[in-house]
Amino acid sequence: MSAAAEGVSVPDEQSRGGPLVRELIYVLRHSRSVQIGLTLVVVLLLVGAFAPLLTGYSPNRVDLSNTLQPPSHAHLVGTDELGRDELTRLLYAARVSMVVGLAAVAISNLLGVVFGLWAGYVGGLMDNVIMRAMDGVLAFPALLLALLVISVLGPGLFKILIAFGIAFAPSNARLLRSMVVSVRENEYVLAAQALGASHARVMMRYVLPNAVSPLIVSASLGMGFVIIGLAGLGYLGLGAQPPTAEWGAMLSGSQARFFTAPWLLLAPGAMILTAVVGYVLLGDGLRDALDPRLRQSQG
Repeated sequence: MSAAAEGVSVPDEQSRGGPLVRELIYVLRHSRSVQIGLTLVVVLLLVGAFAPLLTGYSPNRVDLSNTLQPPSHAHLVGTDELGRDELTRLLYAARVSMVVGLAAVAISNLLGVVFGLWAGYVGGLMDNVIMRAMDGVLAFPALLLALLVISVLGPGLFKILIAFGIAFAPSNARLLRSMVVSVRENEYVLAAQALGASHARVMMRYVLPNAVSPLIVSASLGMGFVIIGLAGLGYLGLGAQPPTAEWGAMLSGSQARFFTAPWLLLAPGAMILTAVVGYVLLGDGLRDALDPRLRQSQG
């Protein structure tokens, strides 16, 4: 019976998550907020990926005869206290800030899916145990928890990934769990269970695709918080270590030169602001389009 059931398709298009894909395509085509946010994010990702092709300088090349030069034709954003081209370091720093941010959000979402999906679908004692553990972690602010993890593991980019992954996972788990609890009672889920589909198949094929849309919005908004958190840790000297270029570390190293070389602070600050605005616009647009309560209020 169960073997045959594995080959049976539940006659509800929601079971395949198709509406979610179509909704995302529709949002991308018609939401100005999503289009602007996605454009900013993609541009920053491309800038980081193709940084060697966009500049003729090395990010770590020291030239003590050319220190603290103002913006010019040769150095569009000037040079820092070691004579390094500031624009080059900004471009290479995009690799660190954007990629580390994406990886940290991916880790937190993966942990959120594992715990939230299992707790919401199984329920009972397992649900209580997992959610009480998540509540215990949520008692600490995300940035404070990240600082605690880094204080134990030490500074470094890989450890920042772990820190932010742990810090943001509980909120993602609770968000997904609340959606799974409502989705698991839908008729197409009950039909799949009645036909003998395994729990793993029901969760991955019928429950998760129809419960994941709030997590997509949360990931987009969370990226902005991670970028700010990463910059804050870099500012405190707990992020990327010298000579690696990172926007927060660049701010920290130049704060004493605001009046003599303001471009050293304004340029990385502008990059951080652009990244955060891009992700916030993307997340707000997705939330407005994918949140059924907002759609009903607007309709």
